[in-house]
Amino acid sequence: MDKKLGVVSLAGLVVSAMIGGGVYNLPQNMAADAGTGAIIIAWIITGFGMWFIAKTFSILANVRPEVTSGIYGYGELGFGRFTGFLIAWGYWICNVFANVGYAILLMDSFNYFFNPYFKGGNNLLSVICGSIVIWGMYFAVLAGVKQATFINNIGVVGKLIPLGIFIIVLIFNFSFEKFTTDFWGHNVIPSLLDKDLGGVFPQVKSTMLVTLWVFLGIEGASIISSRAESQKSVGRATVMGFVTCLCIYALLSLLPLGIVSQGELSTMSPPSTGPVLTKLIGTSGNVIMNLGVIIALLSSWLVWTVMLASLPYEAAKSGTFPKIFATENKNESPSYSLLVSSILMQICMIVVYFSNDAWNLMLSITGVMILPCYFACTLYLWKISRRHDDYHKEPEVHIGSALLTGVLGTIYAGWLIYAAGLNYLLVATVIYALGIPVFRKARRENANGEPIFNHCEKVFAIILVIAGIIGVFYTIANYKTLLG
Repeated sequence: MDKKLGVVSLAGLVVSAMIGGGVYNLPQNMAADAGTGAIIIAWIITGFGMWFIAKTFSILANVRPEVTSGIYGYGELGFGRFTGFLIAWGYWICNVFANVGYAILLMDSFNYFFNPYFKGGNNLLSVICGSIVIWGMYFAVLAGVKQATFINNIGVVGKLIPLGIFIIVLIFNFSFEKFTTDFWGHNVIPSLLDKDLGGVFPQVKSTMLVTLWVFLGIEGASIISSRAESQKSVGRATVMGFVTCLCIYALLSLLPLGIVSQGELSTMSPPSTGPVLTKLIGTSGNVIMNLGVIIALLSSWLVWTVMLASLPYEAAKSGTFPKIFATENKNESPSYSLLVSSILMQICMIVVYFSNDAWNLMLSITGVMILPCYFACTLYLWKISRRHDDYHKEPEVHIGSALLTGVLGTIYAGWLIYAAGLNYLLVATVIYALGIPVFRKARRENANGEPIFNHCEKVFAIILVIAGIIGVFYTIANYKTLLG
């Protein structure tokens, strides 16, 4: 089977990974605690910052073409096996939570057509049906990655059509007067449901996890780079996916503010694109948007399942994960990795049954888990750019530009860690600490007599365990707040 993927297929995977069902509720998510002016600033900051993260993966794909093991390979090259493992582990678990988030949104979308049986997306029937989809995706990817990406390309078209309709209709009905009313969110206007949202900086900060969530998947081409035609294809697909999605996201969150007020938009039920479009074309607006959510979720879910299976598989082949994760079936699909990933998703699907705000729980944990991965990759680019490592092999990449990309990407990733806050960072330390026994097993299988940890790694592992213990007690003490 020819398993090599070109630029178009890779870009389709990147777009599909980023444009999930969550973007259909982007208007409400962004307007929940921010006015028009703050949202514009948030997109400028996000577009600027995520450009450098996207460019980081593009440059690294070119100057480190031998790294076909995805996002964690850069961390391992730059900072050692333990760091590489933590990135692989964190990114893998992050994807698990992302897919469970898709399950919640998918069931909630079904509730529009079958009200009230799937209300909230995490009641008993939702958990049962979501579990069925989890295992349906398992068998789809088990049949082969190439077939899954072909299905995804169809899904990308299907999910972009409703978004295109939404954007075009809103452009022709846009009111600049409404758009500029209470621009900075400082006024109390009861008739518009507007309230004083406070300072601009807190408003911008409130959007950061939302904007991070919608860009999750920007590294998708890197994760399956071993199946790409070339590493140049990986870099080009990453940039193409980023530019496409940034334009769509900015339009989705700003155009509705020319139709309804920030206050009204902040109270709309998900997917908020539905009620907005309904105001302009009637009830068919809700139907179009909810169908779009279902198509988008199924397509993105499939892509994330591919990436879920691919990362531990590639990590096992390089000795970062235990060897059993490198098991393939006759269709060249990473069968064991896929099975364990599906089991973890199933466990999380059961846990969300006990959460009142399951979607925001999944969004927050996923966003926080990905941050160390982005931080390490941008820091690695910064590191090799300062040393001018191997740039002579890729004359198209300018050293100064690469260094600037690494520095600014690192600063942006650090800002996101700050914006995430303490709550979910402590939860993240628990999850990272739980991966240490898996790392020990992998090292025992591949160390060839070398110590499992070097001195610095041992110190860092101890600190991580202590932080994880603190995180456990914090989670127990605040579980009601964390579970919503």
